[in-house]
Amino acid sequence: MQMLSLSHFLILILSTPFLLFFLHKWRRSHAPSSRKRPPPSPPKLPGLGNLHQVGPLPHRSLQSLSRRHGSLMLLHFGKVPVLVASSAEAAREIMKSQDLIFASRPKMSIPARLLYNCRDVAFAPYGEYWRRIRSVCVLHLLCGKRVQSYRRVMEEETSLMVDKIRSSSTGVINLRDAVASMTNDVISMVALGKKSGAGERNFHRIIAEFEELLGVVPLWEYIPWLSWMRRFDGVDGRIERVAKALDQFLESVLQEHRDRERRECDGDELDFVDILLDFQRENGSGSSVDDNAIKSIILDMYAGGTDTTSTTLEWAMTELIRNPTTMKTLQNEVRKVVGNKVEIDEKDLEKMLYLKAVTKESLRLHPPIPLLVPRELTQDTKVLGYDIVSGTRALINAWAIARDSLLWEKPEQFYPERFLETDIDYKGLHFELTPFGSGRRGCPGVTFAMTVYELALAKLVLNFDFELPNGAKMEQLDVSESSGLTMHKKFPLLVVVSPHTC
Repeated sequence: MQMLSLSHFLILILSTPFLLFFLHKWRRSHAPSSRKRPPPSPPKLPGLGNLHQVGPLPHRSLQSLSRRHGSLMLLHFGKVPVLVASSAEAAREIMKSQDLIFASRPKMSIPARLLYNCRDVAFAPYGEYWRRIRSVCVLHLLCGKRVQSYRRVMEEETSLMVDKIRSSSTGVINLRDAVASMTNDVISMVALGKKSGAGERNFHRIIAEFEELLGVVPLWEYIPWLSWMRRFDGVDGRIERVAKALDQFLESVLQEHRDRERRECDGDELDFVDILLDFQRENGSGSSVDDNAIKSIILDMYAGGTDTTSTTLEWAMTELIRNPTTMKTLQNEVRKVVGNKVEIDEKDLEKMLYLKAVTKESLRLHPPIPLLVPRELTQDTKVLGYDIVSGTRALINAWAIARDSLLWEKPEQFYPERFLETDIDYKGLHFELTPFGSGRRGCPGVTFAMTVYELALAKLVLNFDFELPNGAKMEQLDVSESSGLTMHKKFPLLVVVSPHTC
């Protein structure tokens, strides 16, 4: 017994340093200073997480939550952690300071199935393929010189829109349809090299459904055990039908471009498909631009160049009609700059400073994609002092930031004059206003889209005066929003136009 007790005592003495070492490690790991510090979160429900707190207009729901829980929140959509940034400071951290590790995209089932497993620019995960395909788009499709070469198409199609409105036999003009038709025709000419025939008009209807589906995030996306709902919600059937129709049309476009003889024209007059097929041939079998990539890029151009542009135009006209004094100020500027000329050229637009202020103010109040496209964190990090784990999705509430009363005086008021004495712009350098994102994942087609937008807006206010049907008061114009990836006006803008005469 004595020997046993002595041996135990010796073991205890020898093991004491190890015990003290592990005790110290345990205390350090459980000390408040070393614990993970996640962003504040609202209470969540088992299984659902915070999904029950996100309504049909998520940008508004998330703004309301951020006012209670902070401008950087951690939510859970099912089991998916979602970081929500609702301040310019948080947006700058994600899209600039830590842009690289927030540069990827989460894998979402609907974009993957519609865009050839995300072979496009907008939804492709960050990596070598995305870098190559984006470089092709920026250098070959959307560079300044190339956008300039499309200007003739833009001028022709915007003028045709004006002519159609002027010659309409109906008393009431659906301005949404008018601007959507114009933007569709611009993209058709630029991307495919031809105007909308019967087949292309059907394609445009499919494109509209494609754009709608991109904004659908079914419940089973976040809660896998609800996947049985797919048998009944009809989403899978719509996806298959739209994907098949898009692929058949785009395949015929590629074949048509390959079959026809080489055009006898200047290289600047080539359409997107010509340029991409040239790039494919020049780079051989090792090219990242295969047929599926070309189809995906064309779909990106349609989604970004038609839906967001026409939506932005409709919102701008809505706000101008609701604010007659602002409308008159803009009309006076445009009509003074243009004078007796029939057409508006690029130099005219550069002189229209109030038009540019109206553009910025409209984008501030109505960013086309209010939550931008989701990002995904690729490694653990800290944001504004909070710990964020790899795999977390990031949503930037550009809509809420642009209405932040700490950044903007009278943020709910449409007041373009606020931009006349500031250099704040929408191209991704100022995080108070990022309707097109910023950093690596900023929209590469901003210059193209806004060139069409400015030209169309200037021509509309130059050529027409506007009233609401049935003598309705301007301030009564409905500004309700619809749900989806793109923030459309819930009801189309219907107007009565009077041609302006000099």
